[in-house]
Amino acid sequence: MSESVIRDSGQAVAPEAMTPLERIAYQLNWVLERICAALAAFMVLIIWYGVVERYLIQAGGAWTEELSRFVMIWLALLAVPCAAFYREHIGLELFLGRLSVRQRKPVILVLDLISIAFFVYLTYYGILLTMEGTTAYATIFSMNMVIPFASVPVSSAFAAFQFFVAMVRMQRQMAAQPASGGAA
Repeated sequence: MSESVIRDSGQAVAPEAMTPLERIAYQLNWVLERICAALAAFMVLIIWYGVVERYLIQAGGAWTEELSRFVMIWLALLAVPCAAFYREHIGLELFLGRLSVRQRKPVILVLDLISIAFFVYLTYYGILLTMEGTTAYATIFSMNMVIPFASVPVSSAFAAFQFFVAMVRMQRQMAAQPASGGAA
């Protein structure tokens, strides 16, 4: 871990300067980014194979569409915690940019707490959904839907954790900034 991480304030931080919680979040993000890259590559290969199978070989197997859909769902949902790690999620930047640093602190804290609560809620109900997946079947593969449905609670739990670490990191950074009255 010799590379540095860019924090929200733009300053690079060596992994040695991270808190233990930030180090765990960094390592989790490192793994998730590589899983997402592998899933994206796998999805492209599946789709290309499906094109070759359908138009060149003219076999017409529909399993490639179903499998690429499951891979895409996992990819999209596992990308959420990666975005949360870098705080690259949907935010209210236009609104926040008009507030002073002192005014931003409670707004950002509330938004982060809402995000964490949402992903904890999604984790809980995602677990229930996954348990129901034992009775739902993907007919093309003759398998139950536990693995596709598990993408929801797994990614939500990771996202809740990454939002929590990002919230702690951001609050610490804002506490270190002078409480000037400008909209900077």
